[in-house]
Amino acid sequence: MSELVIREDINGVAWLTLNRPDKLNALNVALFRELEAHIDAIAGQEDTVGCVVVKGGGKCFSAGHDLKDIEAGEKLPRPNFQSHIIEKLANLSQPVISAVHSHCYTGALELALAGDLILASENGKFADTHAKWALTPVWGMSQRLPRKVGKSKAAEMMLTARTYPASEAAAMGLVNVVFPDDSFEADVRQFCEAMLENSWYSLRANKRLLRHTDGLSLDAGLAHEIYYSEGRGPDMEARIGNFGKK
Repeated sequence: MSELVIREDINGVAWLTLNRPDKLNALNVALFRELEAHIDAIAGQEDTVGCVVVKGGGKCFSAGHDLKDIEAGEKLPRPNFQSHIIEKLANLSQPVISAVHSHCYTGALELALAGDLILASENGKFADTHAKWALTPVWGMSQRLPRKVGKSKAAEMMLTARTYPASEAAAMGLVNVVFPDDSFEADVRQFCEAMLENSWYSLRANKRLLRHTDGLSLDAGLAHEIYYSEGRGPDMEARIGNFGKK
């Protein structure tokens, strides 16, 4: 049996590839089990994994939650199984990048929103179709989407269930960068490797700072930064010293 999530580590980047291409990477319980195992392993590998990329194998990122599983009454190993795994992904100390090509619908969008950044190919397509199927979100859509694009635009996506191309998703702030289709994976790799030239300590600390102050008032957020910032990393002196030599 083939792996449903394939991990490949390249130059400090852990690539997690959703691997149900014959089902457009529809998200089922078995896939989430494998995804959780990879996330748990990566959580303890800060020294060797600088960032994580979640992408889809084959024709698309993912068509979303497997509707056939829902119809069959999928059996979860514990309550709120998928939402907890998405939360684990979002809470990794390393930056998480969602690399989206073609379809990214509903449950797949909830998974992608766990990323700190979303990078898309020109053919990327985004939609929340819960309403189309008489469903409501339980994997984070109602909370992460408005924080990404604002309440008004999130309401538009959730109420209309229409599909947004990558260019429109970028304009609303859902997507950070759009790359050409034919060089997408290479561009994502270059983006991540350029990011990892910065201090891994600072990448993790900045992510925590953003997460811990999300939703705070300006005064409370500033106080948190002043009093709880993690400050200088162990590589600061070497980095500044090397800059001085240049």
